Amino acid sequence: MTVLIAIAGLGFLILIHEAGHFFTALAVGMRPRRFYVGFPPALVKTKRGGVEYGIGAIPLGGYVKIPGMHRPAPSDLDVHFGSALYEAPQLLQSIERVKRPLAEGEFESARAALAELEAVLATTQLSTGARRQVKRGLSELSDALGSDAYWRQRTWRKLAVIAAGPLTNLVFAILLLAVVYMIGIPSAASRRVDSVDPNTPAAQAGLKSGDTIVGINRMPTRTFAQVRNAIQHSKGRPLVISVTPGYRELGPVRPMKQNGTYILGFRPAVIRYKHYGPVAALHLASGDAWLVTKTMGNWLVHVTSPANRKQISTPVGIVRTSSEAASSGYRDYFAILALISLSLALLNLLPLLPLDGGHIAFSLVEGVRGKAVGRAVYERVSMVGIALILFIYVIGLSNDVGKLTGG
Repeated sequence: MTVLIAIAGLGFLILIHEAGHFFTALAVGMRPRRFYVGFPPALVKTKRGGVEYGIGAIPLGGYVKIPGMHRPAPSDLDVHFGSALYEAPQLLQSIERVKRPLAEGEFESARAALAELEAVLATTQLSTGARRQVKRGLSELSDALGSDAYWRQRTWRKLAVIAAGPLTNLVFAILLLAVVYMIGIPSAASRRVDSVDPNTPAAQAGLKSGDTIVGINRMPTRTFAQVRNAIQHSKGRPLVISVTPGYRELGPVRPMKQNGTYILGFRPAVIRYKHYGPVAALHLASGDAWLVTKTMGNWLVHVTSPANRKQISTPVGIVRTSSEAASSGYRDYFAILALISLSLALLNLLPLLPLDGGHIAFSLVEGVRGKAVGRAVYERVSMVGIALILFIYVIGLSNDVGKLTGG
């Protein structure tokens, strides 16, 4: 059940990201063509106001199609109508009539020529596959030549639409962290063990939920602060843990170092929570978001170091972590979900295509140049970005599989 909750949470974060793009595009007059809950193909769909709304067959996240992301080029007709031209060579003249004004940047003339081509194609005998490709090509080119096409918009509109996705995740993360502060965060813990993390020194030693740590290295511990200090001051040296009920000695066991702190891998039971008002909660949540942003920036600068490479994760690891948080309680789950949302926002702002940050960078370049960059340039740069993203993904998947198998 917790795994399903974790998957639903990740899907929700992707959905609100796409919703940010969608509603901002509507607000600035750039009407999207599709908005799906889930990914296509569609299970159910309807069209209203020129927008196709649907529920996708892949129930994770969402999908939005913004018209004319790239400036159309003559080569686009070869891609879309190549099969049709092979089956009906008489289409060549009509296709060339669209290519010429596209090459010269006369887009209104290209629209008129495209309408003529569509009329010719309607009476041309084509196979089912070629007809399907032609239909898709006419739709793509019509969108790209429309007045609301993304590439034709002023720079501020393009930046607003693309930045809206990551900003939605950022705002959601801060608001959710603020909710966590308002419902209460632990302010005092007991020596009693609430849960034990798998594959940790505590689990290996046999520490169990419900145990109370009454001594470390046969020295009495009367508060959780004494337990924590004893683990920290060990510097990784073996510890003998005394627990009740039914007095037992566990270990010796060596604490492990995680994020610069020595831990055994258990969660103490909370005996008191501290609650904050809305203003204080928002202030603290914003501070947390800024701290995570700086930490991630430092991580990106040193991403090639072995320690940082081990921290890379994929949806597999994200679901695993949030599933464990969900099993620990809704406070931990909300906090993890907020951090995942913040991470999605920051990673999407990296200046790599096809990430949002890459589109933002290109929009700025186009604003300085005064004209749109061609699709071919986008595709070449995207290949580099995709290669880097896949490389990072493979490292993250290797880390996640290793954790799942105990490696």
